[in-house]
Amino acid sequence: MDELQLIFAIISGIALLLLLIIRVKLNAFLSLLITSIWVGIVAGLSLDMVIESISKGMGGTLAFVATIVGLGAIFGALLEHSGGAQGLAKYLLEKGGEQKSRLALLVTGFIVSIPVFFDVGIIILFPIVKALARKAKENVLYYALPLLTGLAVTHSFIPPTPGPVAVADILSVDLGYAIVVGVLLGLPVALICGLIMSKWITPDEITEFEEVEELDQKYDPGLVKMIFLVLGLPIGFILLGSFLQTLANEGVIESAAYIDILSFIGHPFVALIMATLMALYFLGVRRGATKQELFDVSNRSLGPAGSIILITGAGGVLKQMMINTGIGDMIGAAMETSAMSVVVLAYLVAVLVRVMQGSATVAMLTAAGIVAAVIVDMDLSMLDKTLVMMAIAAGSIVLSHVNDSGFWLVNRYLNQSVQQTLRSWTVQSTLISVTSFVLIFIAYLIL
Repeated sequence: MDELQLIFAIISGIALLLLLIIRVKLNAFLSLLITSIWVGIVAGLSLDMVIESISKGMGGTLAFVATIVGLGAIFGALLEHSGGAQGLAKYLLEKGGEQKSRLALLVTGFIVSIPVFFDVGIIILFPIVKALARKAKENVLYYALPLLTGLAVTHSFIPPTPGPVAVADILSVDLGYAIVVGVLLGLPVALICGLIMSKWITPDEITEFEEVEELDQKYDPGLVKMIFLVLGLPIGFILLGSFLQTLANEGVIESAAYIDILSFIGHPFVALIMATLMALYFLGVRRGATKQELFDVSNRSLGPAGSIILITGAGGVLKQMMINTGIGDMIGAAMETSAMSVVVLAYLVAVLVRVMQGSATVAMLTAAGIVAAVIVDMDLSMLDKTLVMMAIAAGSIVLSHVNDSGFWLVNRYLNQSVQQTLRSWTVQSTLISVTSFVLIFIAYLIL
């Protein structure tokens, strides 16, 4: 295929995606599918090959992601329904005392956002933020920004949240690697941005609240223990299974039946099924929830999950189309003769799509689809691919503004003007993005 034809296909494809989402207001699932078809046809694929790419891209991606996202959604809904998120926050506030309340909120956001969606985390935890701000006579941003930072970092970097799971699958990144690198990167970023940089953009004036309930410090210690158990066990099994399988594949240890069993238990499918069943029992049945209640909670949770699953599948279609057209090979060849690294490419594509259309999920999937086609023939280690994944995540956080639903959620719960939210959350999200990318790029150069 002609190189100019391929260049036009990718540039016009991204332009079409942005047009459909921004101007036409078409949902992301349809927009990604239409864009994928456009790219395939313009790049010269036969119509049969375009259909085959859709089938292979959708099926190959959802074979893994649909199960993880579905189980994670049920798990998160049970955590929310049980009151566990608020209980965890109160537990950390009690242990840290008022002097460390900002750190407690950051850690709460960091942990809660593993199974709970970003927007749900805001809804269930902001009453605590407002109560603390009123009690301490501080600006609400003093407590809100650490919480938002913890939620945003985990939501973007650490599986099994949907975005990182989808990108890991598209880039063929081992989920154990993704969790470890995500935590090692996310923790310092959260601490630097959430505790230090957030003070730079917090005004001095005290926030006046009309009606805010006093903070009830009571929590159920047994519930908090259960939360740590049901969150920690599946992640521990995933890490253990991934670690043993890697050692066996590298020949460090001999393959054995116990490794196969632990790898099976540590597979994300099995680990999350166990976690969900534990959540149903310990956060539901043991706390007096009826079977009908748990059935309804589980069913409701799959509504938003279904949307994310379909969007993720469409992102897999875009990846497959990029591979089949040869666009990925063309970009990869061009990068070999230029100074740009694949990490920089991943970050810039995610930034471009994020700023233009607002959705972090769409930005991650678009960037992952393009980058996956580029690195398919590159000799990258698993660590390198994981850092590329993290660069995409970093780019997807940047410059949350008026085209981002998260921006309006923060705006509404903080009761701010648009200008105030731009000066606070928009700046904070950009600080998180840039800080994380700097750390990622340094790690990529050194390691």
